[in-house]
Amino acid sequence: MNTDVLRWLQSQLGPDTDAQDLASRYERLHSAKAVALEVMHERVAALVAEPLKVTVNGIATIDNSANVAALERRAAQIADETAPDDPPEASHDLLTTVRLCPRRRR
Repeated sequence: MNTDVLRWLQSQLGPDTDAQDLASRYERLHSAKAVALEVMHERVAALVAEPLKVTVNGIATIDNSANVAALERRAAQIADETAPDDPPEASHDLLTTVRLCPRRRR
């Protein structure tokens, strides 16, 4: 994994994300986008494994449902973005010049 891919992953997942963990995932998955999505899905799973809303009457309320929705939106954005190691898309809008030669007219 090169530094561009590492920087892209850290910008998507946060600067405190372990670089060694990202490198080992990249070696296994061979795609920066797949690594980012795997980390995002693990974060969502960790939030969903715990109760999303806890209320102690009159004292405190903790609601993580908005965090789950935000992580799912971010995962969708990452899936749509272009990662630095994505292969270039085939371009079908190439411009070609054809030279026309004049012909004799009758």
